[in-house]
Amino acid sequence: MTAFPRTPVLYVLLAIAAGLAAGPVRAQSAVADGQKLAFDRGKGNCLTCHVIKGGDLPGTIGPELKDIKSKYPDRNELVAIIFDETKRNPQTMMPPFGRNRILTEQEISAIVDFLQTL
Repeated sequence: MTAFPRTPVLYVLLAIAAGLAAGPVRAQSAVADGQKLAFDRGKGNCLTCHVIKGGDLPGTIGPELKDIKSKYPDRNELVAIIFDETKRNPQTMMPPFGRNRILTEQEISAIVDFLQTL
């Protein structure tokens, strides 16, 4: 019986295969984390101002968050809005979540992942 050769190439191929298999799981996890943050009244707090499908007791100050991927095909634009909408619209009521360190870059990215599923 012949054993698999233990070469660096084999390890690299196994690592790539493992990464590809984990990709969808990580993406689903980011979406779930983003939804949790968006619905969290103490952290992301998106529901205070926005209607979001699946959210309880939404506000009506901001626009309804739907069809986000078609409205913002450039992911970076949505990240910038959440980070500091005052740069684009100085009169906005939306807090600058990133600038004020309410949300980390990773948390903003997770929220964007979630919003792009709406």
